[in-house]
Amino acid sequence: MVSLRAPMIVLLATAVLAGCATSRSGNVYTRDQARQEMSVRTGVVESIRGVTMEGTRSGVGTIAGGAVGGVAGSSIGGGKGQAIGAILGAVAGGVAGQAIEEGTTRKQAMEITVRLDSGQTIAVVQEGDPAEFRAGDRVRLLSSRGETRVSR
Repeated sequence: MVSLRAPMIVLLATAVLAGCATSRSGNVYTRDQARQEMSVRTGVVESIRGVTMEGTRSGVGTIAGGAVGGVAGSSIGGGKGQAIGAILGAVAGGVAGQAIEEGTTRKQAMEITVRLDSGQTIAVVQEGDPAEFRAGDRVRLLSSRGETRVSR
């Protein structure tokens, strides 16, 4: 029975992690951003550079990995050995689960440097394909509550 439980927990953890992924694209808005006033500035793209956006570390991967590791580790030995195996399995699974969560939610992004019409130069990092913008493109920067996105 233990051999069936561990794969089921892994599948459940994978489904939960997939649900945690959110988009940081300039084309995706959260429900909270709807009907909110935004400041609009305009400018010209000076440069675009591909970057990697680190993944999330919500704790879901740690918990799921710990559960899988604990179940797998408890099947080793008997008596005290079984308890030690469960503890070691839970710790190892938690570490592995955290690494898996961060890796599966990591995204490719772009750093867009824009010279605003005011003369100020700023850079914004957002998800997306660096080919979406080119140096010389005229763009809009929409800002609200400390967040800024670049759009056409």
